[in-house]
Amino acid sequence: MTYRPRLICLAGSARRDSLNKRLAKAATEAAQRHDADVSFIDLADFSMPLYDGDLEADGGLPDAAKRLKALFRESDGFLIAAPEYNSSLTPLLKNALDWISRSETPDEPRLVAFRGKVAALCAASAGATGGRRGLVVLRMMLGNIGVHVLPDQVTLPQAGKAFDGEDRLVDESTAQSLEALTAEWVRVSRALASE
Repeated sequence: MTYRPRLICLAGSARRDSLNKRLAKAATEAAQRHDADVSFIDLADFSMPLYDGDLEADGGLPDAAKRLKALFRESDGFLIAAPEYNSSLTPLLKNALDWISRSETPDEPRLVAFRGKVAALCAASAGATGGRRGLVVLRMMLGNIGVHVLPDQVTLPQAGKAFDGEDRLVDESTAQSLEALTAEWVRVSRALASE
């Protein structure tokens, strides 16, 4: 029986009408076509304070960080649709990743929510670059904390016109690129989890 990897998709934005949420949901549907257990999660459901070492020392991880970290720990990989803010990743995404990188107990393996996971990256932007500059920073960060980041990525410029009324990608070549990215993400996640 073929192993069904457990995967999560999320956007680095909490905005209700986020283009990257739409892209992450499209990626969720694409990945589900490749025999994987894929869930979309919304960072708006995981409100956390700005990471502060004193706050952590006084009370440990916030409940929302523990819940999000558990989802990452239980997964074989994750896909992030990452908005670009000033050529970098959003404060919301960075803060979430920082909180879940922290150990909850002294004997917990370091970076347990990240090490050995497989990440796929994509970005949508109303501008001409499609958010690709922010993915450089995100790729570097994830690689430095033990994540296997796929070399391919999907960027979506002029994303305000990229979706139809049911949040499907209008451009066939972009849809095919997203399909190929998610297929590879599922394949690599399955292969690594089966080792």
